[in-house]
Amino acid sequence: MKAIVLKEVGGPENLILAEVPLPKIKNNEVLVQVKALAINPVDAFVRRNQAALEMIYALTGEEENIILGWDVAGILTEIGDEVTRFKVGDEVFGNFNFIGQANAYAEFVAAPEDELVIKPANVSFEQAAGATMAALTAWSSLVKFAKVKKDDKVIIYGASGGVGHYAVQIAKHFGAYVIGVASGENRDFVLGLGADEFFDYQTQAVEDSITDADIVHDAVWVEAELSSTEDTHLARSYKTLKEGGILSSIVVYPDQQFIDKAKAEKNVIVQRVNVTPNDGYLKDIENIGRLLSTGEIKTHISHLFPLAEMAKAHEIIQTKNTVGKIILIP
Repeated sequence: MKAIVLKEVGGPENLILAEVPLPKIKNNEVLVQVKALAINPVDAFVRRNQAALEMIYALTGEEENIILGWDVAGILTEIGDEVTRFKVGDEVFGNFNFIGQANAYAEFVAAPEDELVIKPANVSFEQAAGATMAALTAWSSLVKFAKVKKDDKVIIYGASGGVGHYAVQIAKHFGAYVIGVASGENRDFVLGLGADEFFDYQTQAVEDSITDADIVHDAVWVEAELSSTEDTHLARSYKTLKEGGILSSIVVYPDQQFIDKAKAEKNVIVQRVNVTPNDGYLKDIENIGRLLSTGEIKTHISHLFPLAEMAKAHEIIQTKNTVGKIILIP
């Protein structure tokens, strides 16, 4: 089968189309013929960062091929002896083996049965593949952690991005008043998602205008700010929250001093949100599938590439300015 192999840590040009063996499934796994796959900023981070490759991809050094990616939608062509939830021919989607090796940049992937769900029949493979890691992140941030509810005032930073465009739609689904923050050229797109207000971060400091938000979903990715201090974007987000608010950090790991200070000063709860398989994972992604099926959330696809053009897709995703999702077709 064809797959995109990482030749060595470095630039997008190190992602090479190659012929590799078909995966062999374990008893609890299924073989998925990939019809669409999505990429995320973390993919580019892992590609160019040895420490991230070792931690997030769980590199052992014994891999015959390093194949990145975690988000797929496709058709089952084989099932393991212990698999009970699926049959050959089922259409599925999911984000699996994160953190670990999913090897999703390929025509076929072996995936654990308990990390995939049935794709709604009226949702395309492309739409479903996009709504995996990114939509799960938005759901984990707003629903599971922040427990968003009707009339909450919610600020979504990065509202035009992969995670952010789902976050706007999910918050609106729950009846929140949504303030989207993105660059000015994406104003119409963000408002079109349902946001009630828009801020252009390039010309406006949100904290100068808003100090009574209930929830802030902060997805700003600044690699120099991997932990929070007084000068980070996370500290600016904190200023927009009212007493008892919730600050959900999607990228930056808040340090304990920052967490304690936020709690002591304004009773604000701060947490870095992770998306990893857990007891509620299947229910979460099933809920996302349901919202996709009813049209209450939609995947905006800004770029659609063949698998062979993965390097081009990485060039775009690493800018961290992508609108919506980048999808690839094997």
